[in-house]
Amino acid sequence: MPMKNSCGIEIEAVEKGSYAEKAGLHPGDCLISINRQKIRDVIDLMFYNDESAPNFLISRNREKMLIKPHLQSGTDDSGCETDSSSLGIALKPFKIKTCKNNCIFCFVSQLPKGMRRPLYVKDEDYRMSFLFGNYITMTNLTDEDKKRIIEQRLSPLYISVHSTDTETRNRIIGNPNAADILKEIKLMADNKIRMHTQIVLCPGHNDGKNLQKTISDLYKFYPYVMSIAVVPVGLTSHRKKKMLPVTAKDAINALEIIHKFQARYKRKHGEQIVYAADELYIKAQKEFPSLNDYGDLPQIENGVGLAPLFIHQAKKIKNHQLQDIALKPTTLDKDHVLKKKFITFTGISFYPYLLKFIEKMKKNGIDIEVIPVKNTFFGETVTVTGLITGRDVMKTLSGTLQKDDILLIPDIVMRENDDVFLDDVSRTDVEDVLGIRAVVIESTPKGIIEAVSALS
Repeated sequence: MPMKNSCGIEIEAVEKGSYAEKAGLHPGDCLISINRQKIRDVIDLMFYNDESAPNFLISRNREKMLIKPHLQSGTDDSGCETDSSSLGIALKPFKIKTCKNNCIFCFVSQLPKGMRRPLYVKDEDYRMSFLFGNYITMTNLTDEDKKRIIEQRLSPLYISVHSTDTETRNRIIGNPNAADILKEIKLMADNKIRMHTQIVLCPGHNDGKNLQKTISDLYKFYPYVMSIAVVPVGLTSHRKKKMLPVTAKDAINALEIIHKFQARYKRKHGEQIVYAADELYIKAQKEFPSLNDYGDLPQIENGVGLAPLFIHQAKKIKNHQLQDIALKPTTLDKDHVLKKKFITFTGISFYPYLLKFIEKMKKNGIDIEVIPVKNTFFGETVTVTGLITGRDVMKTLSGTLQKDDILLIPDIVMRENDDVFLDDVSRTDVEDVLGIRAVVIESTPKGIIEAVSALS
């Protein structure tokens, strides 16, 4: 019999033909529990969905209802397959816990006004860290949060450490009351929770001996501290706090420290454990290590190993593959054949590496150009491709393209699963302004040649 009350997490969608649909769940229902286990978010849904025929307590029209499906994994009465390991439920996204720190380098605080509201959300949510690899400082974890992480084995987590010296770290994150990060990491390691950690290198704060101590301290928790990434602080022209950028000398000094630790750890464990971001090698004008030195690329999303991976993949593209593409003409009619010209772009820092691959394509008969885009939106000190905006693309390419050219937009500059830049300029906006066709492509050598082949 229905019981009055309104609570639970709203079901946003139910997959057609899924176990949940056959059980009688509907979009708009509020899921309260599965097999008497309270559901707070999608992680609970994943964790407690471990029985062949789960029971659901839901709230529908403000009345509680207990649903006991007569379904088992296998087939239902109609012979259709049912699989309770994939319920087919999409829950309404949970409200993200935000950061109360005041980091001296916070990128969100360096954004200009007038951008999309979600860009100003300072995420500090361990659930986002577990689900999507977002970095957290662990400063807003409650005892209940820690208990849940340990009980549900929410691992790996991605932790922003910056420094293991409490005074230095608290100054960097702008939180004098933050707990000792080593105690927090020890608690996780003692309970076999694995972690990827990062150090945002801020000259004058956590470089030199402080960097050495931080790497050494974190290594003590290996293998539960699985990796340590050192990345240079990113500064935009909109920052309000005075910060020193990472110079070539700073990058060289940091790499010397990192390489010493890498050699020691490689001899002892067969892996380097600590890694430098690509940007440090670029600033120092040093060659990237071999791709093999990055292991399984544990922090590639943090800009560690992206360029070496691209270079490695580019070398594997054979000349004959490019020549086959170059020979594919586009027929307009029986008397006219057109060979398309392709244009792509990249950030200033990655331009020399992409240019090398583009030159290889050109030598094998493909008409393609790459253009470096200066970042005037965030400031010219921001040189990475992922922060290029649509306005800067249009400004840079305006007047340089012909109407039959095709613009290849690397997907790294677009919002995930969408054709929109950081500044809300869309792919179609770019097409309208530049008067050409624009196509979003995968940001890899394979992605480039597959797009060119498909469009030729």
